[in-house]
Amino acid sequence: MNYKNKKAALILPLLLAAGSAQAQNYVPGIEAVKGAAAPGPGIYYKAYGVRYNADEADNLPSDSEVTVNALAHRFIWVTEQKVLDADLIVEAILPMVNTDLKVGNVMKDEESALGDLFVGSVLSWHGDRWDSVAGAGIWSPTGDDDSPASPGKGYSELMLTLGGNFYLDNAKTYSASLLSRYEKADDNDVEDNLVMEYGLGAQLSNGIEVGFAGYSEWEQGDANSERHAAGVEASYFWPTLMTGLNFAAYKEYSSNQSFEGDQLRIALTKVF
Repeated sequence: MNYKNKKAALILPLLLAAGSAQAQNYVPGIEAVKGAAAPGPGIYYKAYGVRYNADEADNLPSDSEVTVNALAHRFIWVTEQKVLDADLIVEAILPMVNTDLKVGNVMKDEESALGDLFVGSVLSWHGDRWDSVAGAGIWSPTGDDDSPASPGKGYSELMLTLGGNFYLDNAKTYSASLLSRYEKADDNDVEDNLVMEYGLGAQLSNGIEVGFAGYSEWEQGDANSERHAAGVEASYFWPTLMTGLNFAAYKEYSSNQSFEGDQLRIALTKVF
């Protein structure tokens, strides 16, 4: 056993006690306002920059802390193909992650590496005052997974997506969105994970959209790990550049057997 694996063996029981033995490749909070509304046919690139910091955790020493900085590249092709009257979408996500993890005086580990690769497809429906999505994809174990701070999970995950977006007025000025992700690993020792992301948005006359955002995450096994966050979001789209920018800030206000912290997220969208 190498040095990194020895550290992983020492710290694994503590991390399991903190609720980290659950499928959780997907990062809660990267979608919120209109998160369940897919765009029309075309090719899109999205870059998500996320910073998460937490220094409170159940079942870990009081001076434990984790900081995660991630950049996820997402490639989306909304095809002209119709399936069940819905637009067929194919997508791929490749994250780049830096994690700095400290658990009391037991261990400290930091690593920067590529994470697991996601490939999937989505069906997207549109109505006069609503949108909905349903999809499925696989997180493949392509990332490094040889230490506690490694971004790779070491196993494959099936991720199911289901969500809806509703406009509260005919002008589509106000919207309410709910997007769910369910992750199931191919490892019997890893519990399933459910994420809900939600947003209430208002489109202003100057092209800026603002709103309230939040997410919740629940482990589906016996450990009952969960966390909940609320925050704000703002976005703007430049039609001449076919580029959009979106910013969100979250505060986790409740957690159980999990870290509790703050998250900042910025997303760049380019339409080709």
